[in-house]
Amino acid sequence: MAQLEKTNTEVGKEGGNHSNFPPFDTSTFPSQILWFIIAFGFLYWFMSKRALPQIGKVIEDRKARIARDLDDATAMQQKADAAAAAHEKTLAEARANAQALAQAARDHATAETDARRKTADAEIAAKIAEAEKQIGATRKQAMSNVADIARDAAGAIVERLGGRPADPAAVKAAVDRVA
Repeated sequence: MAQLEKTNTEVGKEGGNHSNFPPFDTSTFPSQILWFIIAFGFLYWFMSKRALPQIGKVIEDRKARIARDLDDATAMQQKADAAAAAHEKTLAEARANAQALAQAARDHATAETDARRKTADAEIAAKIAEAEKQIGATRKQAMSNVADIARDAAGAIVERLGGRPADPAAVKAAVDRVA
């Protein structure tokens, strides 16, 4: 303990009684300013020669990379736009071709249908003409039989009403007059 007291007393004796905080002691200002200038000068020299050029190089490299990436993106966008335009053109051509093929198919189907219809119309017209001929022949035959039927009917009516058979020459003359 004696050693400890001796140290305390020695320190107390050598340091003296300072009432101010040492950095704020005006008697030490010139040496503090000198060391501040030396430290600041060294720090400035170190920053300007070593640290700042490296930081500047990193910033320039980054700017160059960003500019290159933007140029690449612009080129890719232009390629994508060109590809989209080519794709749209191809789609438009495909639509036009599809519409042309569809129209050709419609025209072909219409022509084929018209040809079939004309053939069917001709066949139907021939059948109608044949049927009209048959109807005409049947009518002619029926009309020739109508006179005979009318004579027979008129004779039967006269016989039924009069009670005696009718004269065939008189019935024929009467039917011929009416017809």
